[in-house]
Amino acid sequence: MRKLILTMMLAIVVLTASACGGATTTTTSIVETTLNNATIYEVNIRNYTEEGTFEAFSAHLPRLRELGVDILWLMPIHPISETRRIGSLGSWYAVADYFAVNPEYGTDDDFRELVDAAHAMGFSIILDWVANHTGWDHPWISTHPEWYTQDDEGNITIPSGTNWNDVADLNYLNFEMRAEMLDALTYWVTEFDIDGYRCDYAGGVPRTFWETARTELDQIKPLFWLAEDDSQFTLLENAFEANYAFAMMNTINGVGLGSHDAEDIRAMLDLNEGRYPSGRFPLYYATNHDVNAWEGSIPDLLGDGEFALATLVFTIPGMPLIYSGQEVGLDRELRFFDKDEIDWTGWETNATFRFYQKLAALKKQNPALWHGLSATLDFLGNDDPDVLVYVRTSGASRVIVILNLSDTSRFLEVSLGGAEGTYRDYFTDETITIGETMSIRLEAWDYRVYILS
Repeated sequence: MRKLILTMMLAIVVLTASACGGATTTTTSIVETTLNNATIYEVNIRNYTEEGTFEAFSAHLPRLRELGVDILWLMPIHPISETRRIGSLGSWYAVADYFAVNPEYGTDDDFRELVDAAHAMGFSIILDWVANHTGWDHPWISTHPEWYTQDDEGNITIPSGTNWNDVADLNYLNFEMRAEMLDALTYWVTEFDIDGYRCDYAGGVPRTFWETARTELDQIKPLFWLAEDDSQFTLLENAFEANYAFAMMNTINGVGLGSHDAEDIRAMLDLNEGRYPSGRFPLYYATNHDVNAWEGSIPDLLGDGEFALATLVFTIPGMPLIYSGQEVGLDRELRFFDKDEIDWTGWETNATFRFYQKLAALKKQNPALWHGLSATLDFLGNDDPDVLVYVRTSGASRVIVILNLSDTSRFLEVSLGGAEGTYRDYFTDETITIGETMSIRLEAWDYRVYILS
Protein backbone atom coordinates (compact mmCIF):
# COMPACT_ATOMS: atom_id res chain seq x y z
CA MET A 1 0.00 0.00 0.00
CA ARG A 2 2.84 2.39 0.87
CA LYS A 3 4.34 1.66 -2.56
CA LEU A 4 1.07 2.52 -4.30
CA ILE A 5 0.78 5.76 -2.35
CA LEU A 6 4.38 6.64 -3.25
CA THR A 7 3.62 5.96 -6.90
CA MET A 8 0.59 8.24 -6.85
CA MET A 9 2.70 10.97 -5.26
CA LEU A 10 5.37 10.51 -7.93
CA ALA A 11 2.79 10.79 -10.69
CA ILE A 12 1.48 14.02 -9.15
CA VAL A 13 5.03 15.43 -8.99
CA VAL A 14 5.66 14.59 -12.65
CA LEU A 15 2.36 16.11 -13.79
CA THR A 16 2.92 19.21 -11.67
CA ALA A 17 6.41 19.75 -13.08
CA SER A 18 5.02 19.46 -16.59
CA ALA A 19 2.18 21.87 -15.87
CA CYS A 20 4.60 24.38 -14.41
CA GLY A 21 6.81 24.33 -17.46
CA GLY A 22 9.63 22.31 -15.87
CA ALA A 23 12.03 20.03 -17.66
CA THR A 24 10.47 17.38 -19.81
CA THR A 25 10.30 13.95 -18.20
CA THR A 26 9.79 10.50 -19.68
CA THR A 27 6.30 9.25 -18.89
CA THR A 28 5.81 7.76 -15.45
CA SER A 29 6.31 4.01 -15.56
CA ILE A 30 3.11 2.02 -16.00
CA VAL A 31 4.79 -0.80 -14.10
CA GLU A 32 4.97 1.16 -10.87
CA THR A 33 1.19 1.14 -10.53
CA THR A 34 0.76 -2.57 -11.24
CA LEU A 35 3.57 -4.45 -9.51
CA ASN A 36 1.46 -5.55 -6.57
CA ASN A 37 -1.03 -7.48 -8.67
CA ALA A 38 0.65 -7.85 -12.06
CA THR A 39 1.13 -10.95 -14.18
CA ILE A 40 4.27 -11.02 -16.31
CA TYR A 41 4.38 -12.64 -19.74
CA GLU A 42 7.58 -13.82 -21.43
CA VAL A 43 7.64 -13.13 -25.17
CA ASN A 44 9.70 -15.30 -27.52
CA ILE A 45 9.65 -13.03 -30.58
CA ARG A 46 11.50 -15.52 -32.81
CA ASN A 47 9.01 -18.32 -32.34
CA TYR A 48 5.86 -16.32 -31.70
CA THR A 49 4.80 -16.00 -35.34
CA GLU A 50 5.76 -17.28 -38.77
CA GLU A 51 7.45 -13.95 -39.51
CA GLY A 52 9.18 -13.75 -36.11
CA THR A 53 9.04 -9.95 -36.12
CA PHE A 54 7.97 -7.10 -33.85
CA GLU A 55 5.24 -6.17 -36.30
CA ALA A 56 3.82 -9.69 -36.42
CA PHE A 57 3.88 -9.97 -32.64
CA SER A 58 2.02 -6.66 -32.32
CA ALA A 59 -1.05 -8.32 -33.83
CA HIS A 60 -1.21 -10.48 -30.69
CA LEU A 61 -1.41 -7.57 -28.26
CA PRO A 62 -5.25 -7.57 -28.18
CA ARG A 63 -5.21 -11.29 -27.35
CA LEU A 64 -2.72 -10.71 -24.53
CA ARG A 65 -4.86 -7.83 -23.27
CA GLU A 66 -7.76 -10.26 -23.18
CA LEU A 67 -5.59 -12.78 -21.34
CA GLY A 68 -5.06 -10.18 -18.63
CA VAL A 69 -1.26 -9.97 -18.41
CA ASP A 70 0.38 -6.66 -17.58
CA ILE A 71 4.14 -6.78 -18.15
CA LEU A 72 5.62 -8.07 -21.41
CA TRP A 73 9.16 -9.39 -20.96
CA LEU A 74 10.84 -9.58 -24.36
CA MET A 75 13.64 -12.11 -24.64
CA PRO A 76 16.84 -10.42 -25.95
CA ILE A 77 16.08 -8.37 -29.03
CA HIS A 78 19.69 -7.62 -30.03
CA PRO A 79 21.66 -8.97 -33.00
CA ILE A 80 23.06 -12.45 -32.32
CA SER A 81 26.73 -13.24 -32.83
CA GLU A 82 27.68 -15.49 -35.72
CA THR A 83 31.10 -16.47 -34.40
CA ARG A 84 30.76 -19.72 -32.42
CA ARG A 85 27.02 -19.65 -33.10
CA ILE A 86 25.06 -22.72 -32.06
CA GLY A 87 22.31 -23.89 -34.42
CA SER A 88 20.99 -21.96 -37.39
CA LEU A 89 19.92 -18.83 -35.50
CA GLY A 90 22.02 -18.94 -32.34
CA SER A 91 21.27 -18.06 -28.74
CA TRP A 92 19.47 -14.83 -27.93
CA TYR A 93 21.98 -14.49 -25.08
CA ALA A 94 25.04 -14.20 -27.37
CA VAL A 95 24.65 -10.45 -27.96
CA ALA A 96 26.54 -8.86 -30.83
CA ASP A 97 25.53 -5.23 -30.22
CA TYR A 98 23.83 -3.74 -27.15
CA PHE A 99 22.70 -0.66 -29.10
CA ALA A 100 20.89 -2.39 -31.96
CA VAL A 101 17.85 -4.56 -32.64
CA ASN A 102 18.11 -7.92 -34.34
CA PRO A 103 17.33 -7.19 -38.02
CA GLU A 104 15.47 -10.51 -38.16
CA TYR A 105 12.89 -8.91 -35.84
CA GLY A 106 12.66 -5.56 -37.61
CA THR A 107 14.04 -2.04 -37.36
CA ASP A 108 14.40 0.52 -34.58
CA ASP A 109 11.19 2.11 -35.77
CA ASP A 110 9.41 -1.25 -35.70
CA PHE A 111 10.46 -1.74 -32.10
CA ARG A 112 9.46 1.79 -31.15
CA GLU A 113 6.04 1.23 -32.69
CA LEU A 114 5.65 -1.99 -30.69
CA VAL A 115 6.49 -0.22 -27.43
CA ASP A 116 4.10 2.63 -28.21
CA ALA A 117 1.31 0.22 -29.14
CA ALA A 118 1.86 -1.79 -25.97
CA HIS A 119 1.83 1.32 -23.81
CA ALA A 120 -1.37 2.53 -25.46
CA MET A 121 -3.02 -0.75 -24.46
CA GLY A 122 -1.83 -0.55 -20.85
CA PHE A 123 1.13 -2.93 -21.05
CA SER A 124 4.63 -2.35 -19.75
CA ILE A 125 7.65 -3.56 -21.73
CA ILE A 126 10.80 -4.90 -20.11
CA LEU A 127 13.89 -6.06 -21.99
CA ASP A 128 15.99 -9.12 -21.30
CA TRP A 129 19.46 -7.75 -20.57
CA VAL A 130 22.62 -9.87 -20.82
CA ALA A 131 25.27 -8.01 -18.84
CA ASN A 132 27.59 -10.89 -17.86
CA HIS A 133 28.86 -11.73 -21.34
CA THR A 134 28.68 -10.94 -25.05
CA GLY A 135 28.92 -12.93 -28.24
CA TRP A 136 32.33 -13.48 -29.82
CA ASP A 137 31.90 -10.97 -32.63
CA HIS A 138 30.72 -8.12 -30.44
CA PRO A 139 32.80 -5.03 -31.41
CA TRP A 140 34.32 -4.86 -27.95
CA ILE A 141 36.17 -8.13 -28.61
CA SER A 142 38.46 -6.36 -31.06
CA THR A 143 38.32 -2.74 -29.86
CA HIS A 144 38.53 -3.39 -26.12
CA PRO A 145 39.77 -6.90 -25.32
CA GLU A 146 40.72 -5.59 -21.88
CA TRP A 147 37.00 -5.32 -21.15
CA TYR A 148 36.86 -9.14 -21.03
CA THR A 149 38.12 -11.71 -18.56
CA GLN A 150 41.39 -13.23 -19.79
CA ASP A 151 43.45 -16.24 -18.81
CA ASP A 152 47.16 -16.13 -17.97
CA GLU A 153 48.02 -16.20 -21.67
CA GLY A 154 45.78 -13.26 -22.52
CA ASN A 155 42.98 -15.29 -24.11
CA ILE A 156 39.42 -14.11 -23.55
CA THR A 157 37.47 -16.74 -21.60
CA ILE A 158 33.92 -17.99 -21.35
CA PRO A 159 32.03 -17.36 -18.06
CA SER A 160 33.68 -19.32 -15.26
CA GLY A 161 32.06 -22.59 -14.29
CA THR A 162 29.92 -22.80 -17.44
CA ASN A 163 30.01 -24.56 -20.79
CA TRP A 164 28.73 -21.47 -22.60
CA ASN A 165 31.23 -21.63 -25.44
CA ASP A 166 29.27 -19.18 -27.60
CA VAL A 167 29.83 -16.22 -25.26
CA ALA A 168 32.77 -14.24 -23.82
CA ASP A 169 32.93 -13.21 -20.16
CA LEU A 170 33.00 -9.49 -19.39
CA ASN A 171 35.45 -8.07 -16.84
CA TYR A 172 33.66 -5.85 -14.32
CA LEU A 173 36.95 -4.78 -12.79
CA ASN A 174 37.19 -2.51 -15.82
CA PHE A 175 35.21 0.63 -15.08
CA GLU A 176 35.31 1.89 -18.66
CA MET A 177 33.34 -1.19 -19.65
CA ARG A 178 30.92 -0.60 -16.78
CA ALA A 179 30.31 2.96 -18.02
CA GLU A 180 29.60 1.74 -21.56
CA MET A 181 27.23 -0.93 -20.26
CA LEU A 182 25.39 1.73 -18.26
CA ASP A 183 25.14 3.89 -21.39
CA ALA A 184 23.58 0.95 -23.23
CA LEU A 185 21.01 0.39 -20.48
CA THR A 186 20.18 4.10 -20.53
CA TYR A 187 19.79 4.14 -24.32
CA TRP A 188 16.74 1.84 -24.39
CA VAL A 189 14.99 3.91 -21.73
CA THR A 190 15.63 7.32 -23.25
CA GLU A 191 15.22 6.33 -26.90
CA PHE A 192 12.40 3.78 -26.69
CA ASP A 193 10.74 4.43 -23.29
CA ILE A 194 11.00 0.81 -22.12
CA ASP A 195 9.83 0.12 -18.56
CA GLY A 196 12.45 -2.13 -17.03
CA TYR A 197 14.87 -5.00 -17.32
CA ARG A 198 14.94 -8.73 -16.69
CA CYS A 199 18.64 -9.18 -16.00
CA ASP A 200 20.12 -12.45 -17.18
CA TYR A 201 22.53 -14.21 -14.79
CA ALA A 202 22.30 -11.18 -12.49
CA GLY A 203 24.47 -12.83 -9.86
CA GLY A 204 27.31 -12.98 -12.38
CA VAL A 205 27.58 -9.19 -12.33
CA PRO A 206 28.76 -7.21 -9.27
CA ARG A 207 25.98 -5.88 -7.07
CA THR A 208 27.61 -2.44 -7.12
CA PHE A 209 27.06 -2.20 -10.86
CA TRP A 210 23.37 -2.99 -10.57
CA GLU A 211 22.96 -0.49 -7.75
CA THR A 212 24.66 2.22 -9.79
CA ALA A 213 22.49 1.40 -12.80
CA ARG A 214 19.35 1.53 -10.68
CA THR A 215 20.29 4.90 -9.20
CA GLU A 216 21.16 6.43 -12.56
CA LEU A 217 18.17 5.13 -14.49
CA ASP A 218 15.68 6.00 -11.74
CA GLN A 219 16.51 9.63 -12.48
CA ILE A 220 14.98 9.11 -15.93
CA LYS A 221 11.88 7.13 -14.91
CA PRO A 222 10.93 4.43 -12.40
CA LEU A 223 11.74 1.00 -13.83
CA PHE A 224 10.96 -2.58 -12.88
CA TRP A 225 14.11 -4.63 -12.25
CA LEU A 226 13.92 -8.44 -12.23
CA ALA A 227 17.00 -10.52 -11.35
CA GLU A 228 17.59 -13.98 -12.72
CA ASP A 229 19.05 -15.08 -9.40
CA ASP A 230 17.90 -16.59 -6.14
CA SER A 231 21.20 -16.92 -4.28
CA GLN A 232 22.25 -13.30 -3.67
CA PHE A 233 19.39 -11.67 -1.83
CA THR A 234 21.47 -8.54 -1.27
CA LEU A 235 20.68 -7.74 -4.91
CA LEU A 236 17.16 -6.94 -3.72
CA GLU A 237 18.24 -4.32 -1.21
CA ASN A 238 18.98 -1.44 -3.57
CA ALA A 239 18.79 -2.75 -7.12
CA PHE A 240 16.01 -5.23 -7.90
CA GLU A 241 12.32 -5.44 -6.99
CA ALA A 242 12.09 -9.15 -7.69
CA ASN A 243 14.15 -12.26 -8.28
CA TYR A 244 13.68 -15.74 -9.69
CA ALA A 245 12.34 -18.46 -7.41
CA PHE A 246 14.44 -21.27 -8.89
CA ALA A 247 14.00 -23.53 -5.86
CA MET A 248 10.23 -23.11 -5.85
CA MET A 249 10.10 -23.80 -9.60
CA ASN A 250 11.98 -27.05 -9.04
CA THR A 251 9.64 -27.92 -6.18
CA ILE A 252 6.52 -27.21 -8.25
CA ASN A 253 7.77 -29.34 -11.09
CA GLY A 254 8.82 -31.97 -8.57
CA VAL A 255 5.23 -32.16 -7.35
CA GLY A 256 4.08 -32.72 -10.92
CA LEU A 257 6.68 -35.45 -11.39
CA GLY A 258 5.89 -37.10 -8.05
CA SER A 259 9.20 -36.41 -6.28
CA HIS A 260 7.82 -33.64 -4.01
CA ASP A 261 4.58 -33.02 -2.13
CA ALA A 262 2.54 -30.22 -0.58
CA GLU A 263 4.75 -30.19 2.52
CA ASP A 264 7.72 -29.27 0.34
CA ILE A 265 5.75 -26.37 -1.13
CA ARG A 266 4.85 -25.17 2.34
CA ALA A 267 8.49 -25.42 3.45
CA MET A 268 9.56 -23.26 0.51
CA LEU A 269 6.92 -20.65 1.29
CA ASP A 270 7.96 -20.59 4.94
CA LEU A 271 11.58 -20.12 3.88
CA ASN A 272 10.78 -17.27 1.50
CA GLU A 273 8.71 -15.41 4.07
CA GLY A 274 11.80 -14.21 5.90
CA ARG A 275 14.15 -13.78 2.94
CA TYR A 276 12.72 -10.76 1.16
CA PRO A 277 13.35 -7.14 2.12
CA SER A 278 10.28 -4.96 2.50
CA GLY A 279 8.61 -4.33 -0.86
CA ARG A 280 10.55 -7.09 -2.66
CA PHE A 281 9.10 -10.34 -3.95
CA PRO A 282 9.80 -13.52 -5.94
CA LEU A 283 8.84 -14.40 -9.50
CA TYR A 284 6.92 -17.70 -9.45
CA TYR A 285 6.60 -19.94 -12.47
CA ALA A 286 6.51 -23.52 -13.69
CA THR A 287 8.00 -22.84 -17.12
CA ASN A 288 9.97 -20.30 -19.12
CA HIS A 289 12.31 -20.43 -22.12
CA ASP A 290 14.95 -22.43 -20.23
CA VAL A 291 12.59 -24.87 -18.55
CA ASN A 292 10.67 -25.50 -21.76
CA ALA A 293 13.79 -26.01 -23.88
CA TRP A 294 15.91 -28.09 -21.51
CA GLU A 295 13.60 -29.78 -19.00
CA GLY A 296 10.32 -30.38 -20.81
CA SER A 297 6.93 -28.93 -21.67
CA ILE A 298 4.22 -28.30 -19.10
CA PRO A 299 2.43 -31.57 -20.01
CA ASP A 300 5.74 -33.39 -19.54
CA LEU A 301 6.44 -31.83 -16.16
CA LEU A 302 3.03 -31.20 -14.58
CA GLY A 303 0.71 -33.53 -16.46
CA ASP A 304 -2.80 -33.47 -15.03
CA GLY A 305 -1.55 -31.27 -12.19
CA GLU A 306 -1.10 -28.17 -14.36
CA PHE A 307 -4.23 -26.30 -13.28
CA ALA A 308 -3.79 -27.04 -9.56
CA LEU A 309 -0.15 -25.96 -9.63
CA ALA A 310 -0.95 -22.89 -11.73
CA THR A 311 -3.55 -21.94 -9.12
CA LEU A 312 -0.78 -22.17 -6.54
CA VAL A 313 1.49 -19.88 -8.57
CA PHE A 314 -1.23 -17.23 -8.88
CA THR A 315 -2.34 -17.27 -5.23
CA ILE A 316 0.91 -17.25 -3.23
CA PRO A 317 2.80 -14.00 -2.48
CA GLY A 318 4.78 -13.14 -5.59
CA MET A 319 4.48 -12.28 -9.26
CA PRO A 320 3.23 -15.07 -11.57
CA LEU A 321 4.77 -15.71 -14.99
CA ILE A 322 3.23 -17.11 -18.17
CA TYR A 323 5.58 -18.18 -20.98
CA SER A 324 4.77 -17.89 -24.69
CA GLY A 325 2.37 -20.69 -25.64
CA GLN A 326 1.78 -21.86 -22.07
CA GLU A 327 -1.65 -20.21 -22.16
CA VAL A 328 -2.78 -22.39 -25.07
CA GLY A 329 -1.36 -25.66 -23.79
CA LEU A 330 2.00 -25.73 -25.63
CA ASP A 331 2.84 -29.43 -25.52
CA ARG A 332 6.37 -29.58 -26.83
CA GLU A 333 9.86 -28.21 -26.20
CA LEU A 334 10.64 -25.25 -28.46
CA ARG A 335 14.02 -25.48 -30.14
CA PHE A 336 16.41 -23.03 -28.50
CA PHE A 337 18.78 -22.26 -31.39
CA ASP A 338 16.43 -22.60 -34.35
CA LYS A 339 13.05 -21.43 -35.61
CA ASP A 340 10.14 -23.30 -34.00
CA GLU A 341 6.84 -21.46 -34.46
CA ILE A 342 4.08 -21.65 -31.85
CA ASP A 343 0.64 -22.64 -33.11
CA TRP A 344 -2.08 -20.27 -31.91
CA THR A 345 -4.90 -21.90 -33.87
CA GLY A 346 -8.17 -21.97 -31.93
CA TRP A 347 -7.02 -19.84 -29.02
CA GLU A 348 -10.44 -18.17 -28.89
CA THR A 349 -12.05 -21.38 -27.59
CA ASN A 350 -9.01 -22.85 -25.87
CA ALA A 351 -9.85 -24.02 -22.33
CA THR A 352 -6.29 -23.48 -21.10
CA PHE A 353 -6.37 -19.87 -22.31
CA ARG A 354 -9.62 -19.24 -20.45
CA PHE A 355 -8.20 -20.82 -17.31
CA TYR A 356 -5.10 -18.59 -17.24
CA GLN A 357 -7.29 -15.62 -18.09
CA LYS A 358 -9.36 -16.41 -15.03
CA LEU A 359 -6.27 -16.76 -12.85
CA ALA A 360 -4.91 -13.39 -13.97
CA ALA A 361 -8.26 -11.78 -13.12
CA LEU A 362 -8.31 -13.56 -9.75
CA LYS A 363 -4.92 -12.09 -8.88
CA LYS A 364 -5.81 -8.61 -10.01
CA GLN A 365 -9.25 -8.36 -8.40
CA ASN A 366 -8.40 -9.58 -4.90
CA PRO A 367 -6.01 -7.50 -2.75
CA ALA A 368 -5.57 -10.53 -0.48
CA LEU A 369 -3.56 -12.14 -3.29
CA TRP A 370 -1.28 -9.18 -3.86
CA HIS A 371 2.28 -9.27 -2.61
CA GLY A 372 2.18 -5.86 -0.95
CA LEU A 373 3.03 -5.23 2.67
CA SER A 374 -0.46 -5.79 4.06
CA ALA A 375 -1.41 -9.16 2.52
CA THR A 376 -0.83 -12.22 4.71
CA LEU A 377 -0.63 -15.96 4.14
CA ASP A 378 -1.69 -18.43 6.85
CA PHE A 379 -1.79 -22.21 6.52
CA LEU A 380 -4.92 -23.92 7.81
CA GLY A 381 -4.95 -27.23 9.60
CA ASN A 382 -5.16 -30.54 7.80
CA ASP A 383 -3.25 -33.79 8.24
CA ASP A 384 -2.70 -34.71 4.60
CA PRO A 385 0.85 -34.10 3.27
CA ASP A 386 -0.51 -33.96 -0.29
CA VAL A 387 -3.08 -31.23 0.38
CA LEU A 388 -2.28 -27.55 0.81
CA VAL A 389 -4.81 -25.27 2.53
CA TYR A 390 -4.12 -21.60 3.13
CA VAL A 391 -5.90 -18.29 3.56
CA ARG A 392 -4.71 -14.97 2.13
CA THR A 393 -5.98 -11.82 3.84
CA SER A 394 -5.65 -8.08 3.29
CA GLY A 395 -8.14 -5.90 5.14
CA ALA A 396 -11.64 -6.96 4.11
CA SER A 397 -10.31 -9.11 1.26
CA ARG A 398 -9.95 -12.81 2.09
CA VAL A 399 -9.31 -15.83 -0.14
CA ILE A 400 -9.14 -19.49 0.89
CA VAL A 401 -7.20 -21.87 -1.35
CA ILE A 402 -7.41 -25.68 -1.16
CA LEU A 403 -5.17 -27.75 -3.43
CA ASN A 404 -4.91 -31.51 -3.81
CA LEU A 405 -1.36 -31.87 -5.10
CA SER A 406 -1.62 -35.57 -5.87
CA ASP A 407 -3.07 -37.91 -8.49
CA THR A 408 -5.49 -39.59 -6.06
CA SER A 409 -8.74 -38.36 -4.53
CA ARG A 410 -8.82 -37.18 -0.94
CA PHE A 411 -11.42 -36.69 1.80
CA LEU A 412 -10.38 -34.42 4.62
CA GLU A 413 -11.49 -32.30 7.54
CA VAL A 414 -10.07 -28.80 7.46
CA SER A 415 -9.92 -26.55 10.50
CA LEU A 416 -10.93 -23.05 9.40
CA GLY A 417 -11.15 -21.30 12.74
CA GLY A 418 -10.99 -17.55 12.21
CA ALA A 419 -11.88 -17.77 8.53
CA GLU A 420 -15.60 -18.42 8.89
CA GLY A 421 -17.97 -16.60 6.58
CA THR A 422 -19.93 -16.65 3.35
CA TYR A 423 -17.79 -17.28 0.31
CA ARG A 424 -18.07 -17.53 -3.46
CA ASP A 425 -16.47 -20.48 -5.20
CA TYR A 426 -14.37 -18.68 -7.80
CA PHE A 427 -14.51 -21.43 -10.42
CA THR A 428 -18.19 -22.44 -10.07
CA ASP A 429 -19.63 -19.11 -8.84
CA GLU A 430 -21.59 -20.98 -6.16
CA THR A 431 -22.12 -19.44 -2.71
CA ILE A 432 -21.06 -21.50 0.30
CA THR A 433 -21.03 -20.93 4.04
CA ILE A 434 -17.85 -21.93 5.83
CA GLY A 435 -17.77 -22.61 9.56
CA GLU A 436 -14.97 -23.52 11.95
CA THR A 437 -14.45 -26.87 10.21
CA MET A 438 -15.06 -28.05 6.68
CA SER A 439 -15.46 -31.58 5.33
CA ILE A 440 -14.43 -31.78 1.72
CA ARG A 441 -13.80 -34.38 -0.94
CA LEU A 442 -11.11 -33.50 -3.46
CA GLU A 443 -10.62 -35.31 -6.73
CA ALA A 444 -7.13 -35.96 -8.08
CA TRP A 445 -5.36 -32.61 -8.67
CA ASP A 446 -8.44 -30.75 -7.47
CA TYR A 447 -8.26 -27.02 -6.76
CA ARG A 448 -10.70 -24.79 -4.89
CA VAL A 449 -10.63 -21.03 -4.45
CA TYR A 450 -13.17 -19.37 -2.16
CA ILE A 451 -13.56 -15.59 -2.05
CA LEU A 452 -15.15 -13.92 0.97
CA SER A 453 -18.42 -12.35 -0.11
